[in-house]
Amino acid sequence: MLFNSLEFAVFLPLVFFVYWIILKDKTRAQNLFIVAASYFFYGWWDYRFLYLIIFSSLCDFYLSKIIYQASSQKQKKAALLVSILLNLGLLFFFKYFNFFLDSFEDAFSFFGNPISVDRMTIILPVGISFYTFQTLSYTIDVYRKKLEPTNNLVSFLAFVSFFPQLVAGPIERAKNLLPQFEVKRDFNRYEAILGIRQILWGLVKKIVIADTSAVFVNEIFSNPGSHNSSALIIGAILFAFQIYGDFSGYSDIAIGTARLFGFSLMKNFAYPYFSRDIAEFWRRWHISLSTWFRDYLYIPLGGSQVGLTKKIRNILIIFIVSGFWHGANWTFIFWGLLNALYFIPLALTEKNRKHLEIIAENKLFPKLSDLAKMIFTFCLTTVAWIFFRSESISEAFDYLSGIFQGDIFSRPSIADFNSVVKLLGWIVIITAFEWVHKSKDFPLEKLRLPRLIRWSLYSLLILMIISYSGQPQEFIYFQF
Repeated sequence: MLFNSLEFAVFLPLVFFVYWIILKDKTRAQNLFIVAASYFFYGWWDYRFLYLIIFSSLCDFYLSKIIYQASSQKQKKAALLVSILLNLGLLFFFKYFNFFLDSFEDAFSFFGNPISVDRMTIILPVGISFYTFQTLSYTIDVYRKKLEPTNNLVSFLAFVSFFPQLVAGPIERAKNLLPQFEVKRDFNRYEAILGIRQILWGLVKKIVIADTSAVFVNEIFSNPGSHNSSALIIGAILFAFQIYGDFSGYSDIAIGTARLFGFSLMKNFAYPYFSRDIAEFWRRWHISLSTWFRDYLYIPLGGSQVGLTKKIRNILIIFIVSGFWHGANWTFIFWGLLNALYFIPLALTEKNRKHLEIIAENKLFPKLSDLAKMIFTFCLTTVAWIFFRSESISEAFDYLSGIFQGDIFSRPSIADFNSVVKLLGWIVIITAFEWVHKSKDFPLEKLRLPRLIRWSLYSLLILMIISYSGQPQEFIYFQF
């Protein structure tokens, strides 16, 4: 079920009504209802994969108890290993099985011994990368004694399947989200209003920016050879804003929806395109995944507290694995490698934590040096996005070479260029609005405007959403 669909527009108010009106003050019943609603939400896409998420949840619920109650370290490690192998095994089978078969075939063909291997028709379950990492972090944290396993199966099932963040995050830690299911929740009008505002802003980014950009991005990336340099540049820029509007829009809707039900989810985006270097970008982009890899992969490998060679190795590992997490294609791995190459010089010169504060905080304009750094970082990121979006690495290089074919300043060869100009105008306006409110979690969080102006703004945003709502497009990260 898509957040930007009519079905969800009916589903959400009904769930809200039952949850707060019929089941008010009945915490266990509310949790059971959340599980049922979440399974319905997930099963709307394909009910068969409900068995998978239920199986994964039950396994980690009981394995965590075995880990906690084990009398020896050997038994704890064995139970943790079962959890890791189970979760990553399911992820590997559904997401990477055919990829490795293809790579196996290609390797033999490269050395002059072509072979043919039968493929399996495997459907990738939506959100498997997200809920797999969520349950895996739970068992690892129990093993590390950072939390005790819950005895409440209903709460745990709700934690894993919570519908606002089930299919595309944020990837929540049990330490933050699970306790919220185990206490009584009271309706908070202020938080509910904030939730509605955040949902509204997320829909603007998703529908007005991401979905509209997708039309032109698909046109340009599907046949880059027929477009001139200026069109290719616009296509790359539009994809940068498409994936930002799409994914950060989803996160805003997820966090806002959770607020309606009395839950607090972690921030997943912090205006990443206002970053002054790649290290700052990765502290602001897909924060739940970046911190997951930091805590469960980078630090256990030694992080930056090791020698030069191992430090470079750790950076390469975390970025390449991050790329591989995104999908079974060499383009994602190359995208991760490219970001690692961007990051390594900062780490080696110990400048990767230079920009921890908000750029130009409490100021309307940044310093020229900060502006230059921000533009440069955006350009580096946009180049990397070309590999992320392309079907193959060779296509990405062809796209890049097309940008430098010599007609950068000519009129873009885009059929409906006037619509592109209008879209770019909206991107500039929305980006400027985010810039002005960059110290907030989202721009509509606290608007110090007269009521009439404030409600006029809300009405304008709703009209924009309606006017740009055509055929709803799936969120990009559903494929991951």
